[in-house]
Amino acid sequence: MSIQILLTHILFAVSLTFVSFLLALFMCKRVAIPDHVNERSSHKKVVPRAGGVAIVITFFIGMMAIYFFADRTLINKSYMQGFIFSSILIAAVSFYDDVKSKSVAFKLSAQLIATITILFSGIVLDEISLPVIGVVELGWFGYLLSLLWIIGLTNAYNFMDGLDGLIGGVTVIAGIYFMAICYFYGSHFVYISSYTLVAGALGFLILNFPPAKIFMGDVGSVFLGFAFAVLAIIASRYDNSHISFLVMPLLLFNVLYDVIFTLFRRLLRGENITRAHNKHLYQLMNQVGFSHLQVSLTQYSMAFIQGLGAICMLQITNTDRLYVFIPFILLQIVYTVWVMNKAKQLKLL
Repeated sequence: MSIQILLTHILFAVSLTFVSFLLALFMCKRVAIPDHVNERSSHKKVVPRAGGVAIVITFFIGMMAIYFFADRTLINKSYMQGFIFSSILIAAVSFYDDVKSKSVAFKLSAQLIATITILFSGIVLDEISLPVIGVVELGWFGYLLSLLWIIGLTNAYNFMDGLDGLIGGVTVIAGIYFMAICYFYGSHFVYISSYTLVAGALGFLILNFPPAKIFMGDVGSVFLGFAFAVLAIIASRYDNSHISFLVMPLLLFNVLYDVIFTLFRRLLRGENITRAHNKHLYQLMNQVGFSHLQVSLTQYSMAFIQGLGAICMLQITNTDRLYVFIPFILLQIVYTVWVMNKAKQLKLL
């Protein structure tokens, strides 16, 4: 890619960031969908939500630009159509949920339909590299694994959107790493798609950074999780360079770990896992006395070093890349023990 084209992309990304900021400001001032304070809230006053609309619209502006002006970067037409249609469905249902507060079953049904649409369009994780074993052809199991991955990351993102600036900042950091990796390895569709997500999240983050003037809402968090999950599969199997699928799980490892740990802890305690709560690790860290800013900066730091880990991972043979997760697992265990001990001392658990 020439310097002139790269500068054009930078200018376009800056423009998208400005558009996202203006849209978020409009949602804040003119379309105030209130997020009322309840027993699970970390905020003390009513704050408008659904600011994620800015991220969604910014992303689709980017998608239209790819479709009409960057035809060389296009992936297979059926993949593109499946991705666009399912993303619109996810965004629309999530915005409706922000307005009407629908049931868990309703939201999961919509996510399932969107994910099945993705799978039927042909976007599926069909092989994976494992230590010792090597490359494994997944066959029909690839459809199940892809479904679990997409729905899992979609909801993980939603669950981690509970403090000012947290998931928006993590998105910007992880997205920049993913964008850069895709650019240098030649996955141009995912590269452009990633920087539209980064631009949207960054423009929104200006108003969401602590203290937040607007919240992302499900329309933002659910959409971002879904988009990143699908882009991870596209980058690994359907874009030019076939970047390791493991890159995205590592970039978002702090998000995935918190959600998985909390899920299993609640299951072992016999709790109803479909019932909303405020006992994620990041929420407990806030409850023991750390501010929204301090918790968010902690998560940003994790995302930053995970990005460095992802770059290192790509220098390693495919079959050994899972080993890169080991130091990050150890880091999360130390973090977990520290937060849980603090919470128990204050009788929060």
